[in-house]
Amino acid sequence: MDIAQLQAYGYFALTAVLVIILYSYIFHLYRAKKDADGVDYEKYGNMALNDDIDDAPVSPVSNDKEK
Repeated sequence: MDIAQLQAYGYFALTAVLVIILYSYIFHLYRAKKDADGVDYEKYGNMALNDDIDDAPVSPVSNDKEK
């Protein structure tokens, strides 16, 4: 086994580890959609697309003032 073959195995192993880390991070993001306050910010993703005056708001707004 020469150095080139050893480098190829190392490159493959490093690439596999980085792919596993990437997919685990993506899984973590989709599993925990809500933040610490319990707000789901994924519904705000289409806010730029649904910006017509007739579209429904992303979150309801109350006109009642809390006392």
